[in-house]
Formats: sequence, C-alpha cells, structure tokens
Amino acid sequence: MRIILLGPPGAGKGTQAEFICSRFDIPQISTGDMLRAAVSAGTELGMKAKDIMASGGLVPDDLIIALVRERIAAPDCREGFLFDGFPRTIPQAQAVEDADIEIDRVVEIHVDDDVIVQRLSGRRVHEPSGRVYHLEHNPPRNPGVDDVTGEPLAQRADDCEDTVRNRLHVYHEQTEPLVAFYQDYVQRHPQGPTRYRRVDGVGSLAQVQDRLLEALQ
Repeated sequence: MRIILLGPPGAGKGTQAEFICSRFDIPQISTGDMLRAAVSAGTELGMKAKDIMASGGLVPDDLIIALVRERIAAPDCREGFLFDGFPRTIPQAQAVEDADIEIDRVVEIHVDDDVIVQRLSGRRVHEPSGRVYHLEHNPPRNPGVDDVTGEPLAQRADDCEDTVRNRLHVYHEQTEPLVAFYQDYVQRHPQGPTRYRRVDGVGSLAQVQDRLLEALQ
C-alpha cells in the first residue's frame, strides 16, 4: 500500500498517519526524516544535501526525488509506505510522476477552515508535562490550570488564531492544488493503480479511522 496523505494543518494527519502505518505495517516517510537519515548514513546523496543545507540553501526537487527513490528501495518499504508532507508542491508531484514512482492511494483528509481554527485555537497545554486540553472538547477541571499540578496552562504560538489562519492560507496556496493534480492524474491514467479519495476529517477518532480504512480498500 503506497499512500500519499493530504490535508490542511490541524486535520489530524499525524495521528491518522500513525494509525495507517501501524494497520498496514508500512513506514511513514517524511522528507525531513529522509534527509536526516541520508546525511547521517553518509550516502552520496546525503552529502550533497548536507552541503546545500549547510550553505542555507533549499534542497532542489531533483535531489529530493533521488532521495525518495533511494529510501523507498529499502527493505522496510517492500510492502509499501506512507508519504508524510510530500509531495508538497505541484513540481514535486510532477517529479514523482516523471520518476515512475507508483502510488496506490491519494487520500485527502478534509476539514473546513473554521473547524480547524476552532480546533487549534482552543488548545491549551501544560508545558512541563505536555498535557493537552481544549477549551470546548477537553477543558481542565478549573479554568486555565492543569488538573494534576494546578499550574497555569499556555497557548502555543502556533495555535493562535492569526497564526493558524496564516498556515491555512499557505496550505491553500501551495499544497491544496495537489488535490486537483491527483484528481486529474487519475482521469489521465484510468487503468493505473492510483485512486484518489476524500475523507471527512470531522468526527470521533474511530469514525475517521473507519472512513480511512474504507478509502484504502
């Protein structure tokens, strides 16, 4: 099962990616992890990427694709893989197609912007322990303080409404076009293995997981 998981920040991709990888016994591959592993292993591609990153540059798409091909040739990818945060742009998706990297399922977890803003801006954390609360869905027993220690809760900078809306703007501008790209790809390759599915990301964890499993059939 070779999967690309799409969706805006706050849609629950991280949690659902862990579930899918455990369910199908496949590795979760992110470009960040892949770059770090290649650099650590000292491969030729890893050294090229290290030099570029050390100079403050962005690793070009052709090198990213070469690293992807190297990574998915590893034994743990024999039964498939899940791309996490990749491809991120149309040129990267086109490069995957040009490199003949076959994908079985492109799954979009869809959640409306206003729901995501409510989800993320309502989060509060107890920073020393990492305990997470939500003002509406999982409030602390006493407003503003941790249930265990009584210490004050904080809102992460990334969870402030303005920041969340900016992250959503970047997603809609740079990454959401991948949805149309893969819908078009499936139409252009009706006999190919790739199928696109949209899954409603609103509901309980179990409900979303059931929808994902149905989409991955």
